[in-house]
Amino acid sequence: MSVVDLQELPAFLDAGQTLAGLDLGTKTIGLSVSDRGLSLATPRQVIMRKKFTQDAEALLAAFKRDNVGGVVIGLPVNMDGSEGPRAQSTRAFIRNLERLTDLPVAFWDERMSTVAAERALLEMDVSRRKRAERIDSAAAAFILQGALDRLRASGAASRDR
Repeated sequence: MSVVDLQELPAFLDAGQTLAGLDLGTKTIGLSVSDRGLSLATPRQVIMRKKFTQDAEALLAAFKRDNVGGVVIGLPVNMDGSEGPRAQSTRAFIRNLERLTDLPVAFWDERMSTVAAERALLEMDVSRRKRAERIDSAAAAFILQGALDRLRASGAASRDR
């Protein structure tokens, strides 16, 4: 796994591969997956965090199941653009994951993604209990959809596919 610029990510994908979106929390990992055309992000089951090795195994199994060729992970930067402990933790997680897979990873500024996901779930009238179960995967879908929209707007999503 190597960290690449978002615009470079589609060039690493083979035909039919998807992108995964991750929202790394302290207790859960939100997961979403794109369609093969790189236009739509769909939330997947939340992964409950345990130990890094178990988290990585669960992620890699999910990536294999969905034919993932690259990953977009939310980077929790502060509102002023600086990186605090949560961003450092996310970068450390990716450094550890790099040892286990060759999948390329791009970071995506995730400011406000959880707020937007919560708002969307409220608009869909999802109960409080179900919102708590779905928020991290909804945030992962919001992160991935933002990245997909940026790729499509720049024309990078259609290159080399």
